Amino acid sequence: MKHEIRKIKSFRIAAPYTLEIVFGNNNLKTINFFPVLSGEIYGPLKNPDCFNKVVLDTEVNTIVWPNGADFDPALLYNWEHHIDELVQQAKKWETEIT
Repeated sequence: MKHEIRKIKSFRIAAPYTLEIVFGNNNLKTINFFPVLSGEIYGPLKNPDCFNKVVLDTEVNTIVWPNGADFDPALLYNWEHHIDELVQQAKKWETEIT
């Protein structure tokens, strides 16, 4: 099985819970993360102050938050192919902590 390797070059906050991400190949994606912000790791990011503390980790070439939340750059690159499954997972994460 081949795993796609992607790197994030830069990003900017485009709107609440939304990042505009530039990948190593200069492909640009705009992602609204709100639908998946649930559970122990991603739930705290519903707080806008927490979400906006996102930074680029240049060692692993992805975005990370101070609470340890992150996403695989390959998943972000193919977000539109995974969003439905991620939303379903987020619903499970929400019920696990309540």
